Amino acid sequence: MDAVSPFVFQLSIFVLAVFVGYFVVWSVTPALHTPLMSVTNAISSVIVVGALLAVGVPMISSGSGWARGFGFIALIFACVNIFGGFLVTQRMLAMYKKKAK
Repeated sequence: MDAVSPFVFQLSIFVLAVFVGYFVVWSVTPALHTPLMSVTNAISSVIVVGALLAVGVPMISSGSGWARGFGFIALIFACVNIFGGFLVTQRMLAMYKKKAK
């Protein structure tokens, strides 16, 4: 019995994660979407740690250049996501503050 190629296995997990993420995000009601941005920031911080590890790996094999490239792209996207999440959260919290008279 032949084992499944690691690339095919990882690609299938990625495609499954895309579908699950799509349906989870679009099934959230708008009232709950903004508070969930804080959770998204926590998830993105984990992505930042993984991306920093991918960018910082020493050149061990010929494929590590791809890992560094994708790690850098993931780092940029996760940082933009974290920054945007904090902006949205601050705006949401400002809506609940009492206005000065």
